Amino acid sequence: MRVLVIEDNYDIAVSIRSMLERRKFSVDVASDGDSGLEHLLRDVYDVAVVDIVLPKRDGFSLCRAAREHGVETPMLMLTARDAVEDRVLGLDSGADDYLVKPFVDEELAARLRALLRRGKVPTRSTLIAGELTIDVGARTASFRGKPLPLGGTEFRLLEFLARNVGLTFTRAQILEHVWDYDFDGPSNIVDVYVSQLRKKLAARGGKGIIVTVWGVGYKLTT
Repeated sequence: MRVLVIEDNYDIAVSIRSMLERRKFSVDVASDGDSGLEHLLRDVYDVAVVDIVLPKRDGFSLCRAAREHGVETPMLMLTARDAVEDRVLGLDSGADDYLVKPFVDEELAARLRALLRRGKVPTRSTLIAGELTIDVGARTASFRGKPLPLGGTEFRLLEFLARNVGLTFTRAQILEHVWDYDFDGPSNIVDVYVSQLRKKLAARGGKGIIVTVWGVGYKLTT
């Protein structure tokens, strides 16, 4: 499981990271709100731990911006303040849970496990990117109201690009998020699936929305 920890206090960030890695989580750390948001928009995480008081962008603003961009990663907010209004503001900003500092490792780990279990419940969330509509719960997609017949990998690839409209990803990044870290198939597999998606989108009037960024990779435009 991938966890993003957004915490500007070095000692606390290192402590959380060590605790989670001992429990076999893969952990990335961001030290300010802007870089934390970049991580959430660029990569796919199973859960995020977000401090409220951060440089550049506070935790409330970060959560709101992430949700506005379609990020559905469960988020747990950390704060040294226990005021009810802070908890309400955090939840209203898009956080899923709230934990007051100081806390014990076991409680943080338990809260994250609960969020991970909750995140596995199927939803009917919908992604809309221009004229492209993706029903994540039903695993269906359409363009201009016309259904797109997609295989499982094609759907995951299109969903990943649609969650990150306008962002360019390398083939390695796409492999990491759509397939897995240990993929050992043909080296051109991303190009093959992008080509298949393009043909299906073009048949529905969506020619050109998956763009090749030469020397880098691919992105979805609207």
